[in-house]
Amino acid sequence: MQLNPEDFTAVRNRLARAKGQLEGVIRMLDEGADCEKVVQQLAASSKAIDKAGYSIIATALEKCLTNPGEDMDPERLQKLFLSLT
Repeated sequence: MQLNPEDFTAVRNRLARAKGQLEGVIRMLDEGADCEKVVQQLAASSKAIDKAGYSIIATALEKCLTNPGEDMDPERLQKLFLSLT
């Protein structure tokens, strides 16, 4: 299934924020920041990336259900979903 860029503006924005958070984590490590703050930022970026993946799969599932003849079969969709867990 091809991704339609128009369907994923919010996902792209979420990933851009996660990228900024990861850059912040690296900077914090370089500066010797507090361990707890570093881990909090790392967890936040990880969660943002996970949500982006789930959003992509949710969109694929919706398209699979509304257009069952497309190239995304339920087994492939399940494998994609499980790869995020």
